[in-house]
Amino acid sequence: MQFLDTSFLKSEEIFLQLDRTVDPADAGRPDWLPAYHFRICLPDGTEAGVCDLRVGHNESVYYGGNIGYRVHPQHRGRHYAGKACLLLFALARRHGLTYLYITCNPENIPSRRTCEFAGGRLEAVVDLPPDNDMALRGEPRKCIYKFSL
Repeated sequence: MQFLDTSFLKSEEIFLQLDRTVDPADAGRPDWLPAYHFRICLPDGTEAGVCDLRVGHNESVYYGGNIGYRVHPQHRGRHYAGKACLLLFALARRHGLTYLYITCNPENIPSRRTCEFAGGRLEAVVDLPPDNDMALRGEPRKCIYKFSL
């Protein structure tokens, strides 16, 4: 896969600053998908959080999501994660993806609201396979949100 230019990932409120890309071959993890990792920045360059996009589909991404995000506590409540997801959707489309998954723990109400803000449809609440990394860390269930691009 060819990593693309990401300089267009910006709006009036935030921009995504590319931190790094991860090629599964270079990481020695053939089960991983190519990934972009970003800082979510305010117009003045202040980092408000982080996000990432995993390009493609496999079982791991079904349970873990194509997009991950975390907003720093002092910047929460402004929909920065949801706005970052909307920007990442454009990058996913440039890679030819027609849908994405974002997952979260059922009790994580802010993340569920982020998925709804970004236009996700709750597809299922599932029990994770017992050998899944997240299940092994004590996360037994995930909400699976699907996004049509």
